Amino acid sequence: MTTVAGITTGQLKSIIERIERLEEEKAGIAADIRDVFAEAKANGYDVKVLRQVLKIRKMDKAAREEMEEMVELYCQALGMFGAHTQAKNVADELEDAA
Repeated sequence: MTTVAGITTGQLKSIIERIERLEEEKAGIAADIRDVFAEAKANGYDVKVLRQVLKIRKMDKAAREEMEEMVELYCQALGMFGAHTQAKNVADELEDAA
């Protein structure tokens, strides 16, 4: 192996090529995800809501419950309690389904 200024060129080239391959795979996966969102939109689903549901599903139970409590508190403070109750029911249904 050739070494330049303490850098093993073969190893460096291998690392760079692996990163490039992973970046290509990542771009392909991102395109697949866009396609699924486009399909969902074509079927009448709200993509913004789908993204929010995905974000909620990634959260652990304690973090999700804390966020829901804070949202409820803020909604109550703004006189919007009824709107949040509906959102909480949806979140509860998602939790039950998971």
